[in-house]
Amino acid sequence: MSGEKIVQMIRSSVIEDASSVDLDSAYGPSGYRGLFRCSNIFLYSLFASLGGFLFGYDQGVISGVLVMHDFEARFPRIGGNGDLQGWVVSIMQLGAFIGALINSPIADRLSRRYSIAVACVAFLIGSVLQAGAIDNSMLFVGRFIGGIGLGQISMGVPLWIGEIAPPNLRGSAVTLQQFAIASGIMTSFWLDYGTQYIGGIGEGQSQLAWRLPFALRVVPAATLLVGCFFFLPFSPRWLVKVGREHEALEVLSRLRKLPENHPIVQAEIMQIKVGARFDALTIKEKFPNAKSPAQIAYQQYKELFTQRHLARRLFVACFLQFLQQFTGVNAIIYYAPKMFKSIGLSGNSISLLATGVVGIINVVATIPAIGIVDNFGRRGVLMVGAIFMSLSHFIIATLYAIYEHSWAEHLSAGWAAAAFVWFFVFHFAYSVGCIAWIYPTEIFPLGVRAQAMGIAISVNWISNFVIGLITPIMLSQIKFGTFYFFFAFTMVLFFWVMFFLPETKGVPMEEMDKLWGGNEGKETAERMARIQNELQSESRNVPIYSKASSYSDDVDIELQEQY
Repeated sequence: MSGEKIVQMIRSSVIEDASSVDLDSAYGPSGYRGLFRCSNIFLYSLFASLGGFLFGYDQGVISGVLVMHDFEARFPRIGGNGDLQGWVVSIMQLGAFIGALINSPIADRLSRRYSIAVACVAFLIGSVLQAGAIDNSMLFVGRFIGGIGLGQISMGVPLWIGEIAPPNLRGSAVTLQQFAIASGIMTSFWLDYGTQYIGGIGEGQSQLAWRLPFALRVVPAATLLVGCFFFLPFSPRWLVKVGREHEALEVLSRLRKLPENHPIVQAEIMQIKVGARFDALTIKEKFPNAKSPAQIAYQQYKELFTQRHLARRLFVACFLQFLQQFTGVNAIIYYAPKMFKSIGLSGNSISLLATGVVGIINVVATIPAIGIVDNFGRRGVLMVGAIFMSLSHFIIATLYAIYEHSWAEHLSAGWAAAAFVWFFVFHFAYSVGCIAWIYPTEIFPLGVRAQAMGIAISVNWISNFVIGLITPIMLSQIKFGTFYFFFAFTMVLFFWVMFFLPETKGVPMEEMDKLWGGNEGKETAERMARIQNELQSESRNVPIYSKASSYSDDVDIELQEQY
């Protein structure tokens, strides 16, 4: 038998092995076991989650700064009970809303990882302006620019993590983003608590007490910026989308820690290529008159609202982001010291201390979520969390209604209310705090994934903006009714998940259509099968493996000489 025929047999064997692989069971365990087994996915995701740390840090740092004596003296309309307090909190969310929307074309054009780098630059500029602010306008501009960077990060990081992780680890890997957010919030809370003593907590307080927490954000932001160029790999799905298939195979092989000709790697790259080619052909057929990328992008955005199965996915992603914010979590994070004062815990140090406990609980509760979302599924975790969050809000509101005018005589009631704030944070952290980030990363087709995620994350930020703006007003006007307000939305979350939200645990990204519809027609199914056959046929005529490049004729020559 000639060497050429043997090489062809090897090629065919690799393709046939790949086509017979059951990817649902091939990747191994999920949760912590899977992350430790795939240590590179864990490390990449953890490093990228520095973006989540920045997100959480920025959210948490402002709450402590607002009640610092020197800050109040320098910015009387912002600190304490200033009339611009709600706006200085919310202007960051408004910038983030814009950042999440504009990041979609950047992520598609420059790549997922370089879009994170662009976001870091914006965040660094905003951080410098805030740390050096000498008047209201400088502080507002800094928070707005920094918000744009945060919006881009909050869209880009989970998108990138979702595209590099295998199906069995996708939920756990994306949950690291929430763990990082919680860690950032905790760090900022305790840093605020410590820096308030620089120069004393009264008249002599140093301006470093609040400038230092603003300035320290540049360290993780600069680290992530450098890592985008020297550590994080490209998303293999993005590489396939832009036609760099050989590089995609090389990256995927490195991510899975398997050789490029391994059946699992070959099966996954085939799955990605089928999905990408299907999307490309669909775009060509649907938008034959689109002459530029901008026109195609416009049509894709339009399709998200006009195609029923895409509109359904978009609604789920956006509504989950909306409900995450309207559970009231960021009302607590932004205004925790003010809230704790309102329930009878007097003194800046005591309220900041109680706020620091919120940060610790947020981190601790996120740790089990990393292990359960891919084992127990998304729906059950969401419903359990919603029940206990509802209970927490109801009890806090009731205690507030009873003891509103007599907290001083009933300190135990104040601490009980604080305990249920902590109880709420615990159940938020492992449930909707994590899972709201997972769904948008996994339920959309590759062709519109970046656009859909941009819209979904922007809904999170605009909801966040509204919460930041209305919370101080509600606390002063309707008082305990604030918590009944959030109680109502946590109950909406429970019933909506129970009756309307599909389970996505373990479903490969390229097979989400089976869950949501859209590609179930006979004609479309036939096209998918035809594309896969075409790609398999093409692969049989391509050399199978090389470390130097994805495929190489040198392998053919060596095998032919060997035989």
